[in-house]
Amino acid sequence: MTTDTPPTRLSGPRFQTDPTQLYREMRRAHGPVAPVLLEGDVPAWLVLDYRELHQVTADPVLFSRDSDLWNQWDRIPGDWPLLPMIGRKQPSILYTVGERHRERAAMIGDALESVDPFALRRIAEQYADELINSFCGKGVTEIIGQYAMLLPVRVLARIYGFPDDEGPALVKALNDMIDGRELALAGQQHLGQSMMNLLIARQASPAEDVASHMLGNEAGFSLDEVAQDLMVMLAAGHQPTADWIGNSLRLMLTDDRFAASLSGGRHSVAEAMNEVLWEDTPTQNVAGRWASRDTHLGGRHIQTGDMLLLGLAAANADPQVRTDGSTLTGGNNAFFSFGHGEHRCPFPAQEIAEVVARTGIEVILDRLPDIDLAAPGESLTQRPSPWLRGLSSLPVTFTPVPAL
Repeated sequence: MTTDTPPTRLSGPRFQTDPTQLYREMRRAHGPVAPVLLEGDVPAWLVLDYRELHQVTADPVLFSRDSDLWNQWDRIPGDWPLLPMIGRKQPSILYTVGERHRERAAMIGDALESVDPFALRRIAEQYADELINSFCGKGVTEIIGQYAMLLPVRVLARIYGFPDDEGPALVKALNDMIDGRELALAGQQHLGQSMMNLLIARQASPAEDVASHMLGNEAGFSLDEVAQDLMVMLAAGHQPTADWIGNSLRLMLTDDRFAASLSGGRHSVAEAMNEVLWEDTPTQNVAGRWASRDTHLGGRHIQTGDMLLLGLAAANADPQVRTDGSTLTGGNNAFFSFGHGEHRCPFPAQEIAEVVARTGIEVILDRLPDIDLAAPGESLTQRPSPWLRGLSSLPVTFTPVPAL
């Protein structure tokens, strides 16, 4: 992999402070496909522009999800912190291709479609109220750690089949794995064991939950394959949804265009959530796709086995698509925030994420109608991850109210 200009490291404070400007600079310097370096100076390509990203995600044969194709495996150590995000021979849907992938996606979609949306909202409201009860009498809290980071995983654990008391450990393991730092492998191991324990229990005693529906599949998937898929579903469903809640509340508390939401305007909640998916999407970059043969993309020569990272946030901000970034996106949902093509986020999973996030936002605005920031908006910081964009903290104040 050779380029005329030095690659950008996919790490550092720029991804926390102003990734939009960083992607803009990368686009000017490199064009629509930019060379980047991952942890350990491992090279890859970051697809920045909307058209090129559409091209990559729409061609699963040329740009495969099969990570065995990667031409860098001989330099990847066994303790590489990004292995949970870019694994080899992982028997999950993420790295399955062709007809087997389509069968697997159908199994997951069917299991998620079994979730009653009205029951889902009731569960989300129940857990949201319980979390708010723990701090509503204090007049101050930190929304990310005390609310947003706890709600999605509790809801997902419930509909998947986990006991409630496993939620806190699952949250920690998920965060460790996704952040891609020194605890990433340990987090992945905890999640894997938790999934296997759940499935063994459900084999002995099926219930009306997602895990039991997946075990009842007729396509011949093994226990290990189902466990891997459940782990992917929990990781993909929890953290981005938590960040969707946090990023939306930050927008509503700092942008006058959404002030109506704070007095119960439901339409503004939906608008804020949609705006976040365009402007501050939780899933910033996704690994990855691998070129099955030599090809060209965005003026770059892509060699067989090169890895391409999907720059979802950069593509959403492509100036050829967003000609006026100051204009509200309204109901436009042509963003890449849930991916595209065969390997996009399944539609039932998107619906579950939206129900959980919107319920979480609406309940806290209902319960704490005068909620306000307890710190200057410019002081809010992001977690150090090139993959996901979410706040480290969101301190707020409000008039104390009694618990329900």
